[in-house]
Amino acid sequence: MIESFEKAKAEMNEVGYLNLETKTNIDFAAEILKLKKEKNAIILAHYYQEPEIQDIADYVGDSLGLSYQAAEADADIIVFAGVHFMAETAKILNPTKKVLLPDLNAGCSLSESCSAEALQAFKNENPDHLVITYVNTSAEVKAISDLCCTSSNAKKIVDSVPLDQPIIFAPDKNLGAWIKKETGRDMLLWDGACIVHEAFSIDKLISTHQKNPNATIIAHPESEDHILKVAEYVGSTSGMIDYVKNNSANEFIVATEAGILHEMQKEVPEKKLIPAPSKENNTCACSECHFMKMNTMQKLYLCMKYELPEVMVSEETRLKALKPIQKMLDISAKQ
Repeated sequence: MIESFEKAKAEMNEVGYLNLETKTNIDFAAEILKLKKEKNAIILAHYYQEPEIQDIADYVGDSLGLSYQAAEADADIIVFAGVHFMAETAKILNPTKKVLLPDLNAGCSLSESCSAEALQAFKNENPDHLVITYVNTSAEVKAISDLCCTSSNAKKIVDSVPLDQPIIFAPDKNLGAWIKKETGRDMLLWDGACIVHEAFSIDKLISTHQKNPNATIIAHPESEDHILKVAEYVGSTSGMIDYVKNNSANEFIVATEAGILHEMQKEVPEKKLIPAPSKENNTCACSECHFMKMNTMQKLYLCMKYELPEVMVSEETRLKALKPIQKMLDISAKQ
């Protein structure tokens, strides 16, 4: 992965990538659509991307949905508007396609909390444990895992493991703790967390609910336990959207990255959506992922025009990482 980073950066420097065509009179949406057709490309975007990117994408979804789309894509180029581990997963699942990421520096605080070297050392200390890793991890971490999961299917993945089999769950301790409660399994949890989902203030959340007493609180399971305890529904990004669509309530306080509100509001234009307040941000009520927001329409356009930066995974790592991802997809597909 490091070699691919350095190679991509060198190529980007050669063409002066981010300094090119910065004129504000470019119609990025029109140019992106033109390039998509010319290059036979598909744009996959996560719910946490900026609204303009979500609106131009071929598919918008959570990590599980995006994995299925990446695996099935028959376009020549997969443009992944998300963060690095997501683009890596697309390359692992569909290696013959060129996979592009608008900003190579779009990483993930959770993924960075768990290196392959540290996880391997933890495995060595607990050799009888099966390792389940959240998709928010590098290809190298996936390569030494037994199973992968997303927030959408974590309970199902854990339930698929025999009861007498000890489990290491990494890297999100909050998601792991929630799954422990849901399944009753005694898992060893890696001490990692998402800075975005740990940014919610319980005091501000209670105050917001007092001002909106008819609102239903919904939360992502990466949030801290005190947030989950006051939520009426806990689920993945796609699960939260489905819940809001199918619930009779007309007001919701939403505790996850604020990018979800765009797609959610389109699904329920008549309902009131209130972003859960963060601990530190006094200028914006919501919590946003800096890494997700590094991708912009300009970077998406440049990435498609110059087909850079390209995300690469060595074939040895890819084949090892493919096994736990494919197991996850197979288990998830079962009724």
